[in-house]
Amino acid sequence: MLPKNEQAIVQTLRPSVKAPVFPSNSTEFINVMAHYHRAEIARMAGWRDRIDRTTNWAITVVAAMLSVSLSTSTAHHGVLIFAMVLVLLLLVIEARRYRFFDVYRNRVRRMERNYFAQIFAPEEGTTDDWVQKLGEDLRRPLFLTSTSEAITRRLRRNYCWMFLILLFAWLVKTTFIRMQENAVDAHLVGSVGEWVRNVAIGPIPGWAVIAGLGVFYGWILYATLRKPKGEGELAFGNVHV
Repeated sequence: MLPKNEQAIVQTLRPSVKAPVFPSNSTEFINVMAHYHRAEIARMAGWRDRIDRTTNWAITVVAAMLSVSLSTSTAHHGVLIFAMVLVLLLLVIEARRYRFFDVYRNRVRRMERNYFAQIFAPEEGTTDDWVQKLGEDLRRPLFLTSTSEAITRRLRRNYCWMFLILLFAWLVKTTFIRMQENAVDAHLVGSVGEWVRNVAIGPIPGWAVIAGLGVFYGWILYATLRKPKGEGELAFGNVHV
């Protein structure tokens, strides 16, 4: 056992543990709400910036691959298919980032709808249940949007147009026969059979390439046009990313 003088030194050096301080009046509560709202805005803006970066990468990929493929008649059309794969990968990455963004946006909108909106324009029927839901969300954060729903939203906003541009460029590219062999002899495809032979990639026959792209763009069409469930911010209006 330590002597009393050493115990006193240990007690002095040991950090004191204090209970958390809670707001005791309306002024302190308003300060807490203001600082917390600002913090959630910052987190939401950070994830929004990540979403925009992924979109910029996708646009850069599309522009670069179009330049490589369409700048010369000897470039192979497989470059555009490779671009579709890269854009799909960026779409999946962006959907994951969007799910995180949606969590913080939902918190911000919950405070704005139920607290700040009531300050500026009070309405009857608003309860304090939002405070309980916000506390539960802070204790056990959960994604509010599924991966498929996030992909649908990002497709509708940006990516469906990128895929359409790539498809149009691929169709333009493949309507010329044997362009990769001789630019001088390039000419328009005169029949379906000639086009099927033209879209072949190495040992992969043309019909397999066409079938694969048909299935892929069928999924793009379905994922873009399917009706959203109305979860999260979509349940409260049309202002969303």
